[in-house]
Amino acid sequence: MKLELIATATFGLEAVVKREIQNLGYKILKTEDGKVTYLGDERAIVRSNLWLRSADRILLKMGEFTALTFEELFQQVKGISWEELIPPDGKFTVTGTSVKSQLHSVPSCQSITKKAIVERLRDCYGIDRFEETGAEYTVKVTLLKDRATITVDTSGTGLHKRGYRTADVAAPIKETLAAAMVQLTFWKAGRLLVDPCCGSGTIPIEAAMIGRNIAPGLSREFAAEGWELIPESIWKEERQAAYRSVDYEAELRIQGSDISKKAIRAARENAIEAGVDDCIDFHIMDISELEPGEETNGIIIANPPYGERIGDEKAIRHIYQSLKDHMKNNPGWSLFLVTTDKEAEAAIMGRPADRRRKLYNGRLEVCYYQFHGKKEGKHESVH
Repeated sequence: MKLELIATATFGLEAVVKREIQNLGYKILKTEDGKVTYLGDERAIVRSNLWLRSADRILLKMGEFTALTFEELFQQVKGISWEELIPPDGKFTVTGTSVKSQLHSVPSCQSITKKAIVERLRDCYGIDRFEETGAEYTVKVTLLKDRATITVDTSGTGLHKRGYRTADVAAPIKETLAAAMVQLTFWKAGRLLVDPCCGSGTIPIEAAMIGRNIAPGLSREFAAEGWELIPESIWKEERQAAYRSVDYEAELRIQGSDISKKAIRAARENAIEAGVDDCIDFHIMDISELEPGEETNGIIIANPPYGERIGDEKAIRHIYQSLKDHMKNNPGWSLFLVTTDKEAEAAIMGRPADRRRKLYNGRLEVCYYQFHGKKEGKHESVH
């Protein structure tokens, strides 16, 4: 069955998510702010949830139409073939948003959408009472400039919830953002990757999972696992294929350090849970002690504390100075830094970044600064 799917994404990561979807072999229909729409089938729902590292969730698109009145919304929603998705015992809830639309009352839109679905299913199944004891279907009605998009969430809990984060510290970075930060560098297995402000270890762990080709959704469950639309055998086949795809022979050189003993303890626990503790060297260390050893072209990826979250001004300046000294003494190294601080470029490198990307860490707007190390007198380019 041909299905239209939507991978939602943090603003700024759409291109990363698009590339991930294309790598899975699916055709992109369009890319917009915060979402990538593509064609797939039932198996695509499974693969997308298991493999997409930087997407927030996977939605099944049921319909899209203009709705200027509640009657138009009701009739259009009722016209969707809900019986092909929701069985007689299906449990479904309706959420919604409305931006710049005449139908601005979200509760009313949700109520009308729910009523339309119930009437459609009542007509199809010939029953008046729905027990709602079966699988869960979360329907969302999204109104933007009078255009309604009706979707059903296949993921359940957001995809950033990999399942390995059993121990945490203050202001952790989302797993999906960490994975995107790694993918936006030119890092590959065999090259040294260092996170000197690793906190609970998210960036090194996501890098290790990428290096070992571990599907990020392998250790969790998804809302669509109980759906009749997708045979249980497909979930089993795709999980088995994902297990077989893990590359245990990959040469990974990843280091994570932090001044906090509690953070390193959490990072080690999380790495064990993710199954990558054997390929990450975590240690307690002040960033000023960062040593390149014999490495001439290592990569630093960091999410240092910033004022809006944690850390005082003195600590932040110490981090900046340490990074500045390291980069000055090791011009072949590359630095990738995410922060809200607009003075970070000048404070650390004294020059504009080679590339900048506006992103969001939770609700905070941040910038991902990319400084490429020199190679034979030239700057490296990002693949």
